[in-house]
Amino acid sequence: MSVAILWFKNDLRLHDNESLVKAVASGKLLIPIYCVDPQHYRKLKYGFPKCDLVRFEFLKQSILDLKENLRNIGANLMILHGPTDVEISKIVERYQCDDIYADQEFATEEMETIERLKTKISETCTLNLTWGRTLYHLDDIPYAIEDIPLTSKAFRVNTQKKANIRKTFAAPTGIQTLPIADTEWGEFPSAGELGLPSKKNFALTFMEGGETKALERMKYYLFETEQLTSYRWTRNRSLGLDYSSKFSPYMALGCLSPRTIYEAVKDYEQNVKKNQSTWWLIFEIVWRDYFTFKLMRFQNKVYHNEGYTDKRQEFTNDIELFERWCKGLTGIPFIDAHMRQLNETGFMSNRGRVNCSSFLVYDYKVDWTWGAAYFESKLIDYDVASNWMNWHTQAYQIWYTNPVNQANKYKAQGFIRKWIPEISQLSDRDILIPWESALKNYPKPKEIFAKWSRAIHKIKKDYPQ
Repeated sequence: MSVAILWFKNDLRLHDNESLVKAVASGKLLIPIYCVDPQHYRKLKYGFPKCDLVRFEFLKQSILDLKENLRNIGANLMILHGPTDVEISKIVERYQCDDIYADQEFATEEMETIERLKTKISETCTLNLTWGRTLYHLDDIPYAIEDIPLTSKAFRVNTQKKANIRKTFAAPTGIQTLPIADTEWGEFPSAGELGLPSKKNFALTFMEGGETKALERMKYYLFETEQLTSYRWTRNRSLGLDYSSKFSPYMALGCLSPRTIYEAVKDYEQNVKKNQSTWWLIFEIVWRDYFTFKLMRFQNKVYHNEGYTDKRQEFTNDIELFERWCKGLTGIPFIDAHMRQLNETGFMSNRGRVNCSSFLVYDYKVDWTWGAAYFESKLIDYDVASNWMNWHTQAYQIWYTNPVNQANKYKAQGFIRKWIPEISQLSDRDILIPWESALKNYPKPKEIFAKWSRAIHKIKKDYPQ
């Protein structure tokens, strides 16, 4: 019987996985594979790795969960470690594989990996790529990629009017794999083997990775607690787990399918509640689609200072200020609390991301691509399109966000106390403007900008002493 590889990448799930369904339907003996590529952990010019320790840990959790889920249906997962094209081509040759089933890629580095793999495998091995990452299938949207609109609204309105969302695929109940010795399936490499710190307390990791936890989270957020009903009005908070869905880390690695979420939301609307919140959650997923297709249109232009708009912006790029921002030592509590949360857990709220990016670009005058690279290193929900497109948007298309005003508007005192314990003893007023207190263990801001005066005055008015 012929042999095929099932190559998992950012589709770490059994449910709604068309590549998996096609591989099983082929009737071939399968070798499910995931490759941990050291290139993804290389040190960048900024001094930090492309993928840092917490992202590594979340991925490891997700891979080991996939491996266990495959074992539960009679299969296994081979874990490779090395350059992806080299390692997979070795497996093709060793086991005489004549097919590879995998998800289609859309970003430059990933597509280059596929092209290198094509040159290394024999002509008798066919690479079968299937689109599987978006809510709306690539073949169904009413645009050619070169015609993707410049505004999300144009894309959303036209796509929702003219395209249908395909039904999900059921998870297979069994997979026939090639009999391979247990020692041949490999183990997940240690952080140290990838050049990352090998010791860290992960007690604060924001959530546990994997398809199992993803489906549990969806069930909990929608049907066990019905918190989806209030999503529209709570999503801009920062403290805790339940102010928003927290689906994004699972979607980023493909532990949770966007179509599965869509079907669950429709079920929720029919049996629990249909309101602005259910609409808004789907709206966010369609926006994610839009960023994916937009990145496909502009490709490498997105990663440069001038972006696809060719509006080059001048920055001072003060290294010391950038490092203060990275470490959460700017002296602006709303910024520092979010950055410290990011560093410890790999997650940050939407409100935090907007404020931290705005502060870096407009107050510190640091190149937005530096910030985007840092978020890429840290975020457990890192998605190449969403991350780089959101930073590009913040740099060129969104007005400045005042972090002093935002901290007061969203009553962030509790969140600040959690992440900046050295100022937790301050009053609700002073913790928002700690530079006016005599502190020895928390830095003063580089500058108190005049544009913050109105917000500072309001804080003093809201919390009189």
